[in-house]
Amino acid sequence: MEKIKNSTSCNNETENQRRKFLKNALAIGAFTVVPSHYVFGGFDAKGNKRPTPPSDKVNLACCGIGHQGNYDINKLFDTGLANVVALCDVDLGGPRTLEIMEKFPDAPRFYDFREMFDKKGNQIDAVSVATPDFSHFPITILAMSLGKHVFVEKPLTHTFQEAELLIKAEKKYKVACQMGNQGHSGANYFQFKTWVEAGIIKNVSKITVFMNGSRRWHGLKVYDYLEKQPIPETLDWDLWNATAQYHKYNVGYVDGDWRSWYDFGNGALGDWGAHLFDTAHEFLELGLPTEVIPQNIGGYSPLVFPQESTLLFKFPEREKMPPVEMTWYDGVNNLPPLPDEFGNLAEDKDIPSPTGGSIGTKENQPGKIIYGEGLTFKGGSHSSTLSIIPESKALEMKNSLPEVPESPSNHYENFLLSCKGEEKCRSSFDVSGPLTQVMMLGVIAQRLNSSLSFDPKKKKITNNEIANAYLIGPPPRKGWEEFYKL
Repeated sequence: MEKIKNSTSCNNETENQRRKFLKNALAIGAFTVVPSHYVFGGFDAKGNKRPTPPSDKVNLACCGIGHQGNYDINKLFDTGLANVVALCDVDLGGPRTLEIMEKFPDAPRFYDFREMFDKKGNQIDAVSVATPDFSHFPITILAMSLGKHVFVEKPLTHTFQEAELLIKAEKKYKVACQMGNQGHSGANYFQFKTWVEAGIIKNVSKITVFMNGSRRWHGLKVYDYLEKQPIPETLDWDLWNATAQYHKYNVGYVDGDWRSWYDFGNGALGDWGAHLFDTAHEFLELGLPTEVIPQNIGGYSPLVFPQESTLLFKFPEREKMPPVEMTWYDGVNNLPPLPDEFGNLAEDKDIPSPTGGSIGTKENQPGKIIYGEGLTFKGGSHSSTLSIIPESKALEMKNSLPEVPESPSNHYENFLLSCKGEEKCRSSFDVSGPLTQVMMLGVIAQRLNSSLSFDPKKKKITNNEIANAYLIGPPPRKGWEEFYKL
């Protein structure tokens, strides 16, 4: 297809149409689509699930179709519950996008998500968002304001304030919202929930979380932003910059390398925190911390994430639950102290390797230790279940543990069924938004190498004005301000 011009070179008529479109979105708010599922039903007379007819599927538009976007689109499509009706990517025809373009040749293609909604909005029920962290927000908030359900990769946003706005938007627009921490629909989710309800996990006072795999910024030494290089023919670089202040193109910013830079990504914490302490955060009702203390920032840089970091998060007492100290470790050699009886974590085939890095050795998978009253638990990432340690204690309790229900749907099915009104999103923004905010506070502590005192009620950093400003982040680029008003 012919490449759409950069937004800076769009003619005045097109820009006026976009402005009018956004103003109309603000004026009309959300609209409700009644899914045809309510007409057709999903089971035959014998109780067997019927194949979902095309008219009963969720019409899905996909923003970001390479890398993780490719994975998400295939998983959503493989449920049999979605029609892919539009593809959007700033690098259409680039090597990372070809596979999905070839798989869905009849889906209209767009560089600009705003144009996609302009031209195909009335044919779209839901949107998947798998772009770099810093560009999640404008796509997501616009989709929600138009009544579209949204599946957004983790971390949900790039700043604390963006997460706050999406939490409020979920209540306002009443659409199905799911963050892509896929393990939140797996075995660990249901086990953790069951064990908390049964009192197996109780009075937790300390949590250790670690991700010691190699990352793409490890060994990277930069003293300024990267030098300008020729922009690939297939890439709309102006649109890639989205809300961020304009950066000159360099290959060191794309294909996942954006995750290294504070301006674009959220490092190891933003990438893996949502997979490692998500269930503890939800079912222990941790909320927001009162302090974040960098205990170790190795290889500090004001531009890219540190070579290693240790962060202490202090969560206050919640009703009858005691305060919790959670310590995060990243960096290949920044290993956490482990109980003598810890042993090895079981490998989980569902855990992908980080892009541009490795997940670690078999003996050093990403994981967590949870110290509760009378019991200690170890666990891995994503859907990996907890084990009681030492093993002798686990054997002693084996026959007294409650039965854990199986998941009725994976994370992608859960989202699409929620779009159809059959389930509720397990990682809805009222759940994943505060989780994201915890990670964003950690990123600010890394970026400034400074301890933070935080007021969870006022949602304000009280001891550092610069850090408090980073809750909102730099102002959006000119022309992108309207997304923060939806």
